[in-house]
Amino acid sequence: MKKVAVILSGCGVFDGAEIHEAVLTLLNIELQGASYQCFAPNISQHHVINHLTGEEMPEKRNVLIEAARIARGEIKDLNELNINEFDALALPGGFGAAKNLCDFAFKGAECEINADVANACRAFAEAQKPAAYICIAPALIPQIYAKGTLATIGNDADTASALSTLGATHQDCDVNDIVVDAHAKVISTPAYMLATNIREAATGIEKAIAELIKMS
Repeated sequence: MKKVAVILSGCGVFDGAEIHEAVLTLLNIELQGASYQCFAPNISQHHVINHLTGEEMPEKRNVLIEAARIARGEIKDLNELNINEFDALALPGGFGAAKNLCDFAFKGAECEINADVANACRAFAEAQKPAAYICIAPALIPQIYAKGTLATIGNDADTASALSTLGATHQDCDVNDIVVDAHAKVISTPAYMLATNIREAATGIEKAIAELIKMS
């Protein structure tokens, strides 16, 4: 059975992992006959957002502890990820991917990636094991892969421009489709960068995970 490492970035679209995308990713891994193990970096969130009002809250939360909510407690510190135990990698989106895993949400093309996240993702890239980056998570692709690697965040011009400045080759993509760089073995799909409901988000994620398992 193929096994996929899934990196989560907290819990909640505005400050962590997008919950629908995360659950759809896990569901589709199992529907493809594979299994998964969730991981998250053991770090503080950049900030905490009240998802009812959209306002920042005066408290601190831990990315690993928050991500454990989605994983039903079955999650490990990202430092424990042993690439030899996995066939593929998946990163759901949510602003946590652009606030906690890296700082793309704040610095755009000047962003930096968390060292533990970089080490884990680059290990898969160097081993030529496939990876799927969903929603805003493709912002990490040019920080992991060679210049010119294909990636998509949908069709937002400003975000696409920042990805291009970082070194990716951005391709516009519909919500129900994927972009595949066959050489780098990296897959991306827009999901909630474009989706207006969970059903739309599900279509691209289903294709991305199917291609991920096929590649592995």
